[in-house]
Amino acid sequence: MGTTWSARVAQPDAASHVSPRLSSDLQDGLQAQLDEVVAQMSHWDPDSSLGRFNRAPAGTWQVLPPAFFHVLAYALDVCRDSGGACDPCAGALVNLWGFGPVNRYDEPGFVAPTPEQARAALPAARVLLDPVSRSALQPGGVQLDLSAIAKGYGVDCLARWLEEQGIRDYLVEVGGELRGAGVKPDGQPWWVALEGVDGAPDGEEGIVAALHGLAVATSGDYRRYFLHDGRRHAHTIDPRTGAPVDHGTASVTVVAASCMACDAWSTALTVLGPVDGLALAERRGIAARFVVRIADGFVEHLSSHMRTMLDLA
Repeated sequence: MGTTWSARVAQPDAASHVSPRLSSDLQDGLQAQLDEVVAQMSHWDPDSSLGRFNRAPAGTWQVLPPAFFHVLAYALDVCRDSGGACDPCAGALVNLWGFGPVNRYDEPGFVAPTPEQARAALPAARVLLDPVSRSALQPGGVQLDLSAIAKGYGVDCLARWLEEQGIRDYLVEVGGELRGAGVKPDGQPWWVALEGVDGAPDGEEGIVAALHGLAVATSGDYRRYFLHDGRRHAHTIDPRTGAPVDHGTASVTVVAASCMACDAWSTALTVLGPVDGLALAERRGIAARFVVRIADGFVEHLSSHMRTMLDLA
């Protein structure tokens, strides 16, 4: 899915004699979890379950694998609760702007779409779900894109699999999204710095959080973007307008128990921006940090739940 993963596992002193074979088994097991996510939800792989759904005839119900159905259902819930700010049905729009698997913005020959072309690619129909049969209706032409949630779900899969193996002390990561539990060998929690933006107000040492049974994900305009007509066009597209967000939000970080939730909500709040997004975070009790570009630098906004979580006054 165009990114990397890593895992850190703290073994007790008594297990220091464990053979290298165990480490290999752990790595193979973790890789298998992510291989399954790719097989079901990758929009980079045309043979994935998602790819087959996107090519399904209009008006047909498609039975989905359990994990795919679960992630899609959650994504649709976030879409509804955010007023459409994070829409899994906006794959055609994302592709048009060059942030999908083909016609990439960083490849020769790419041309940014006109406003008329972008509006024509707005999601025109909604995928319907049937939880009894675990199936989804392809209304016709809908291109699902779960890139705003699948990485976080993958992190949760790694954490769940490690715990099933009896491992309680770990830090796992996929594409920069993290989840940790237990403690390191020195007895300290897994301290991680909240991802920052160059020049942003992180203080001398930045903001750090202890991932003790928590996950963190960040969405930002500094990761993938291109400049066109003197403007920054970031990979976060507003599916309500058809254009990249342009209200100055440089990044949004969300901390929660589920990395899937962090991933989806960091994207939705980025699209909503520092006013509507922060208001929604307050209403829903989301721990969120907004970093916003202003004329002479950056300004930071923390939701009250984030302040409480970080033990800030």
